[in-house]
Amino acid sequence: MRIECKFYKFAGTKNLTDRNLSLNLNLNLNPTLKPNTAIRAENISKQYRLGEVGTGTISHDLNRAWAKLRGKEDPFLKIGESNDRSSKGSSDYVWSLKDINFEIEKGDAVGIIGRNGAGKSTLLKLLSRVTKPTTGHFEVQGRIASLLEVGTGFNPEMTGRENIFLNGAILGMRRHEIKRKFDEIVDFAGVERYIDTPVKRYSSGMYVRLAFAVAAHLESEILIVDEVLAVGDAEFQKKCLGKMGDVSKGEGRTVLFVSHNLSAVRKLCKQGILLKNGGIISDGKIDRVLHRYDEEFAAQEKTFHIVFPEDASKDMQILQVDLNPPHNHSRICTDDELIFDFKMISRRPVANAYITIDIRDSNDEVVYWTSDYMTDRFRSNAAGNFDVTCVCPRNLLTNGFYTATFAVYSPSSNTVVHHEPKYQITFEMEDNENSFLQKFGAVRPGKTGVESNWQSAESHN
Repeated sequence: MRIECKFYKFAGTKNLTDRNLSLNLNLNLNPTLKPNTAIRAENISKQYRLGEVGTGTISHDLNRAWAKLRGKEDPFLKIGESNDRSSKGSSDYVWSLKDINFEIEKGDAVGIIGRNGAGKSTLLKLLSRVTKPTTGHFEVQGRIASLLEVGTGFNPEMTGRENIFLNGAILGMRRHEIKRKFDEIVDFAGVERYIDTPVKRYSSGMYVRLAFAVAAHLESEILIVDEVLAVGDAEFQKKCLGKMGDVSKGEGRTVLFVSHNLSAVRKLCKQGILLKNGGIISDGKIDRVLHRYDEEFAAQEKTFHIVFPEDASKDMQILQVDLNPPHNHSRICTDDELIFDFKMISRRPVANAYITIDIRDSNDEVVYWTSDYMTDRFRSNAAGNFDVTCVCPRNLLTNGFYTATFAVYSPSSNTVVHHEPKYQITFEMEDNENSFLQKFGAVRPGKTGVESNWQSAESHN
């Protein structure tokens, strides 16, 4: 809504010039937004010129101005390439974001995910009004508190106490509102002893503690958090995630959370947005978005065969590993056996050295470990070349993407005889269409799916 107010000069008035003074007020009233909508983005795009500060040369600015006078589109919006950092382009212009559309409801916790360079931080900067979109616009209901990098909005010369009041004022809070939250902010940040010390003397951990505490506790309707929590220690990260959960679920505020920690995103968020090369490729329920993330990126890296470079200095070494999918194709169902075939060499026997398999999920957490300590090769501990097979049971893993790494380890001498984690087998587990749960449209939760032995009998009591 636009309101124009004009001030006119009257006789005897000395403080105003002969000109009319116009005051334009842009009020954040969005009658087009639904009452339960917090943010709506329409055709948001952001273009940058590579290697330059600003929009380009004077000739570019003149071309833009001439096009505008004629009622034409900016000619430089017609050029540019997608934001693919892995390839070299031919244009000086790049679209960091291109035609972004989404709607976020009040009280939603939304995880924004994607690889580095996908446009996540650019999107948050546009929402926080750090920079303006090249095309499109946002409609927002409510005040936004953003934490985009360590110490956002802090004056390094001012004390922690002064910065709390400064940030509160920037967010539109009144002094009595900030005072009411002050003790809670300081207690959460754990910097009470240094609250009257200039923040330029804080460590990066103290900086981010106080910055997050201010953003999370002052009463803004929308909280935007970029990947700044990685600066804090593990205890503080857990504390922050808990607070963001309270902000979203308990207080009904809207949270936008960017993180590469997908387990934290899954735990905190119900909705998700997946960005790739500056565009949205999936949005909606977080489980569906995370699965698409796995499909988009992990699927490109599926491999069932690895060969290790030979190293004659190693006493024992794995030479080759194959994962043999059933039916001679790359699809592995949860009710299939996982069969790993090894070729290895023992040049000089090492006491009690066994082969290990670590299977990790998409969050890089070990979900299964096994070794060959029951085999004849282990018991004989002889030199020579060996073929070793490991058959993992059916329904061991639920659907998802996994990586397997391999090592030779001797617990007797606490020695890792052979371990090269960059050589991995990457595979996907899928539910069989005929499985019991699939018939009901259900998905087995958790990471292991081994069946338990259930029994029942009619009670005659």
